[in-house]
Amino acid sequence: MYLEYFIIAVATLSGLYFHWWLMVRIRRWSNRDLALSMAGEDQAKRDYMLEQLARAQREKVGRRELEAWLQRAAQAYPGNSS
Repeated sequence: MYLEYFIIAVATLSGLYFHWWLMVRIRRWSNRDLALSMAGEDQAKRDYMLEQLARAQREKVGRRELEAWLQRAAQAYPGNSS
């Protein structure tokens, strides 16, 4: 009887953990894709934007503010012509 509850608990917790893990991965992928989409094909700018994304994560920039934050970082790219 207790084994049945144990199996159900393990299966449920495994499912919840997998769901959390998958959501974290998708969020990371989408944030990376957002940063790279602002860089275009310029490899130096792509590297710069990935550095800026890492900086935003260190500074704990919120998900809602991330796009505007990255746009400002892209505009501040040293290689932009004025």
